[in-house]
Amino acid sequence: MSAVVSVSRGSAIGRVLNRNHGMIVAIATLILVFAGLEAKLTHSFGYYDFSSTASSAGALALSAIGETIVIILGGLDLSAGAVISLSNCLIVANMGTSVQSMILWAILGVLVGTVVGAVNGFFIVLLRLQPIVVTLATMFIVEGTTLLEMGQPGGSVPPGFATFFTGDAISNVLPAPVMVVCVALAIWGFIRLTPFGTFIYAVGSDIDSARFKGSPVSLTRFATYTLAGSFYGAAGVFLTAQTGSGDPTVGPPMLLPIFVAVVLGGTLLAGGRGGCIGTVFGALTLTLIVNLLLVFNVPTFYSTIVEGGLLILSVTASSLGRRAPVWKNLRFLRTAITARRNAQGIEAHTAAATAGRKWSSEAPRSDNSLPTASLARWWVQNATTIHFTFPAYLALAVILSITAIMFGHRISVGNYLDSLLVLTSFLAILALGQGAVIISGGLDLSVPSMITFAGVLLTGLTSTLHGGGLWSIILVLVMGAACGAINGLGIVFLGISPLIMTLAMNGILQGCALVYSGGTPAGTSPAIVSWIMTGKVAGLTPVVILLVLFVIGATVLLSRTTFGRRLYAVGNSRTVALFSGVFVGSILVKTYALSGLCAAVVGIMLVGFSGQAFNDMGDPYLLPAIAAVVIGGTLMSGGQGHYLGMFGGALLLTALTTVLTGLLLPDSMRSIVFGIAVLAAIISLREKSA
Repeated sequence: MSAVVSVSRGSAIGRVLNRNHGMIVAIATLILVFAGLEAKLTHSFGYYDFSSTASSAGALALSAIGETIVIILGGLDLSAGAVISLSNCLIVANMGTSVQSMILWAILGVLVGTVVGAVNGFFIVLLRLQPIVVTLATMFIVEGTTLLEMGQPGGSVPPGFATFFTGDAISNVLPAPVMVVCVALAIWGFIRLTPFGTFIYAVGSDIDSARFKGSPVSLTRFATYTLAGSFYGAAGVFLTAQTGSGDPTVGPPMLLPIFVAVVLGGTLLAGGRGGCIGTVFGALTLTLIVNLLLVFNVPTFYSTIVEGGLLILSVTASSLGRRAPVWKNLRFLRTAITARRNAQGIEAHTAAATAGRKWSSEAPRSDNSLPTASLARWWVQNATTIHFTFPAYLALAVILSITAIMFGHRISVGNYLDSLLVLTSFLAILALGQGAVIISGGLDLSVPSMITFAGVLLTGLTSTLHGGGLWSIILVLVMGAACGAINGLGIVFLGISPLIMTLAMNGILQGCALVYSGGTPAGTSPAIVSWIMTGKVAGLTPVVILLVLFVIGATVLLSRTTFGRRLYAVGNSRTVALFSGVFVGSILVKTYALSGLCAAVVGIMLVGFSGQAFNDMGDPYLLPAIAAVVIGGTLMSGGQGHYLGMFGGALLLTALTTVLTGLLLPDSMRSIVFGIAVLAAIISLREKSA
């Protein structure tokens, strides 16, 4: 009997350890980092240090709690950082000195996040759109709205407001930030014990099973995104108290640390497993790691490199014992080779049989050679592509007509078209890389920092290499393709989500650009690049001529090559593609390498256009590149799209930007318009593809 009891207790302990594995790892990591920090400090870690660390980690912990709940549900939310900025700026711009005003705007700061979360839930649940695309679009819409509210950092809040959230809840015993986070955890703990909390885990584990068992799936998903928005708004309130001022750009850089805190806390990105307590420990761990870097006199430029590396390592470590992507790919390698041989044999046999029928057939062929018959066949074969790509060119015609009516008397048609194509060239090239990734079923968020690092590296190499203009261009292009290939390798062989892998790479490249340039990019553009972007040949800018050749080459690459056909096959179904003999991993690595190469090309072009590199030069191009692809008729679910449609989307967005600039609208309006355009496009494409 005692043996049975012992085994039972051992099994119970094992189940508890397995259920709380993530939180246990998070606590152990926190203890390890704390021990390293304690060993390096010249004094013992006291109450002031504890209070300061809690204050620094408070906003991150609150926002990461919201993200954790969404991830447990099985979703992802990219709008968290933008909501934090909006809440922060609304409070600073409107809060008065009275207690009533402070209470009112603290509540409104939370509610604005709730509203954004409800908007996300509406599009995701009721319109059945992909969470990644919806939250990406709302992220840019919210960022534009924030810039309309506060164009630049500034303002202040009453000292009493800051003290309430960052002072002491109990003097020299309990810091207020700890109390705030504990209240947030108590709210989650209460929700976790309700049926709503059970539904969140059930939907995240298996949405079909949850629906079959009678769980209110739609209501649960909508309520979860709304709840997460409230936590983001609360993070904005706390951040306002911590900093004492407003900053419209403070939130977006927090997106990478938010995901790092969630993964460090043991929450699985696949959904259905994890918890917010571990996330709080993850936020504290990340804050202590940043403090540890400062103690070791490591420049702050390295922080995003560390965060990106931690995200990759954490996701990889969390997959150990649950899945083995590398061995899974190797195991299917023999199957793929066999399937390819079989497919090639079937194709050869079919071709021979077709050829025999062709030569032996006595049927007349004159009808098929008629121009009308050829045109009809062409229309049938390309009807779907035309259906998806035509709206972009129709909208472009409308925008060009409006431009001619409003500004035709002030501009030369030739100069306008030349300028339009020069500005379109950036998006056109990015659309090839991002479009190929989207066709494969992924998304590349590393594009902004890839562009910036390429530009910074080009000017630096040009000034240091003897006669290094050409060599620096080659090295930058190789770097771009190599970084893109690393994204692909992480996705294929480590099993990391494309969103997470490219987000981590974006942080790593951002840090690399800062480290390489010392925070201040130096040097100038190679002469040949400047001439291509600003010179003239027969009245045209050279890049326009090259753009025509690029569009032809990109169209052929995606539509007429073996790589293009296999890319569409992978986007439609990776499993079917694998058993059809397609090396899925190889195609994905090549696709992300192409995206990195295109981003590097754009970085080089921007340097030639402006004459120098500058920090964050790639940031304005992430949403427009995705918008060009989506507006051009490419489905975000993968497997459908055409480069001519992407090019039409790039032309349309560039022409639209020109009109907005001519109307003297603020730059923030462009983010709002582009975000709305993306939402409208994916709604339209969803209806067409249904």
